[in-house]
Amino acid sequence: MKHALLAVALTLSGCTAVMPTAKQHFDLEAHRGGRGLAPENTLAAFSNAIDLGVTTLELDIGLTADGVVVISHDTSLNPDHTRDANGAWLAPKSGAAIRSLTLAQLQTYDVGRLNPASDYGKQFALQQPRDGERIPTLAALFAQVQARGANAATVRFNIETKIDPNKPNETAAPEPMVRALLAEIDKAKMADRVTIQSFNWRTLALVGQLAPQLPRAYLSTARTLKDSRWTAGLDAAGFASVPKMVKAAAGTTPGAVIWSPAYADLTPAVIKEAQRLGMKVLPWTVNQRADMLRLMDWGADGLITDYPDVLRDLIRERGLSLPPPGKATS
Repeated sequence: MKHALLAVALTLSGCTAVMPTAKQHFDLEAHRGGRGLAPENTLAAFSNAIDLGVTTLELDIGLTADGVVVISHDTSLNPDHTRDANGAWLAPKSGAAIRSLTLAQLQTYDVGRLNPASDYGKQFALQQPRDGERIPTLAALFAQVQARGANAATVRFNIETKIDPNKPNETAAPEPMVRALLAEIDKAKMADRVTIQSFNWRTLALVGQLAPQLPRAYLSTARTLKDSRWTAGLDAAGFASVPKMVKAAAGTTPGAVIWSPAYADLTPAVIKEAQRLGMKVLPWTVNQRADMLRLMDWGADGLITDYPDVLRDLIRERGLSLPPPGKATS
C-alpha cells in the first residue's frame, strides 16, 4: 500500500518512480577507481574499489611514446596530483604530454596524493594518499585483478579512450590507440569483461569494426554533441534527440550499446526513450546522494561515481543486488 501511494504521489508531481526488486542489477561504477576515496586511476584506487565491492572499474587510457597502454585521465601530466622524482610538485601547466614520454620516464613520477594547494585537490578531502603510486599500465591492472582470483572474478572494466580532437598532438590517433587497447584486452583474455567508452565516437566506430562483440558506451556532453569532430561526423541538428543520434552512430554492429551522458542532461523521458531504442543509460559523474536517488528513481541502469561507498549504501537501501566486496589481499 505504501509503495502504491508513493508511486501515485510521484506521478502527480511529474516524476514516475521505478520500484526496484531485490533481483534487479544496477551497475555501480567506480569513476577513475573511486577518486573520492583513493588517488585516481592508480592500482591502489582499483584495489580499494574491489575491496569495497563495485560492479565496474571505470578508467581512462592513453599511449606512451613507446606504445604502451597506460591508465591516465589527462593527456598530459597533471600538476594537481603529480610529483617529480625529487618529490616536488610539477609547476602549473608544465606537465609533459603522456604521448611524449616512454613508460620508463613516466614511471619516475609519483601520483599518490593530491596537491593540497590546488583547487582540484580541495575537492576531494576524503581521499586517502598512497605515496609511491605510479601511473599504471593497463596490463598491470589486468594482472592485479587476475591475481586476486575469486575475490575479483566478476569485476568489469569500463575503459575510456582519451582522444581530444582539439589536442591532436597530445595523443595517439584513434586507430593506433584502439588497436593497442584491443591487443592488451586480448592478451589478458578480458574481452568478456570490458566495455569501451569514448567522447570521441570515431574510436567507437573502430571498435565496432575491429571487435564488434565488445559493448560500446557513447559519452556525451552538450559541448561535444555540437562538434562533429567528436561525434564521428554526425550533426546533432539532424536528430530529434540524443538517443536517436547515439543509435545512428552505433549502427547495426552487434555489440551492446550504452549511452553515458552528463547526468544533468537527463530527464525521465529521455532515459526511457534510450531504453526503448535498446540501449542502457549510464550517466557520469554522480557524487551527491540526492542526484543518485533521483536518477535511480528515473530508471538509470547504473551510475558512474567518485564515491562508490555512498552509492553502495543507496543500492542496499533500495533492495537492489549488490556486487560482492572483495577480500583485501596481504
